[in-house]
Amino acid sequence: MFAVRMRVGRVMVGVLAAGILIGGCGGPDQAGAAVIIDGDVVPLEAVQSQLETALSSPERVAALNAQGGGPADVARSIVGREVIHDLLQRRAGAEGITVSDAQVDTRIDESGGADAALASTIYDLPALRSRVRDDLIATALAERSVGGLTVTADLVAATSRAEAERTAQILQAGGPAAEALFGNPQTSARGSVYDAVSSPEAAGTVLFGTPVGGAVAFQPDQRQSTWIVFKVTDRRTDAPFDQAAINAISSSQKVTIGERLLQPDAQRLGVRVNPRYGVWDPITMRVVADDQPPGIILPPAGPSER
Repeated sequence: MFAVRMRVGRVMVGVLAAGILIGGCGGPDQAGAAVIIDGDVVPLEAVQSQLETALSSPERVAALNAQGGGPADVARSIVGREVIHDLLQRRAGAEGITVSDAQVDTRIDESGGADAALASTIYDLPALRSRVRDDLIATALAERSVGGLTVTADLVAATSRAEAERTAQILQAGGPAAEALFGNPQTSARGSVYDAVSSPEAAGTVLFGTPVGGAVAFQPDQRQSTWIVFKVTDRRTDAPFDQAAINAISSSQKVTIGERLLQPDAQRLGVRVNPRYGVWDPITMRVVADDQPPGIILPPAGPSER
């Protein structure tokens, strides 16, 4: 059973960490809004201005084309970053996190300086500094939360979207029907435990953003029929941990973890993307094309304990 749990668990974490999953919700009908977060509007003009800056360099356009991307992909990235920025600002205010200009300067210098950073990004200098500030806030959130954090989940495999959705609903509801899902150890695993310090790649996924009692279903590879369904059954913040291991987590992993901690905020506040850009994906927390099939996230059937 342990081996089965490790196989299913690794598939789940590997896929989530790679950012393959997709999902979303409907967009706003308000004219002039690129995205609305809890009533706050990011205007179309702001996104368009950033898009024009991003596409003003022939080198950037050539690099995008070489990677199979285009203006629509850049626009989705910009809108997604606006959502993350808004959520980070809210959380920083609530938790008293501040980032000074000197800290931003230091981080940019550590990465090779502003000129080097601007040459390899789609940002102008103000947008670059804003992104670095966001990354520092996300890092602070991760460092405050990752120590002692573990999540336990029950996992079940399904062979179609319809079966995965039914399985997620059964898992969410609990009871004898849910227990019956675990009769085959080749397609299920109970009590898989993921530790944020020792598995930072898992801590940056929807697994760690889902509350106790919540159920999620996703398709690891759209070219295959297999779906993975899980329900979070426990969440601890007092597990033993090694401070040295936290220090060993990379800066990029800390940023990803900090942003994942915003998942409950996004679901609570509501994120509505203008359909011209796509849809908000609550699983990978980015904007994706609206023709991509969504994953399934079900909230706890009752009030969550944690």
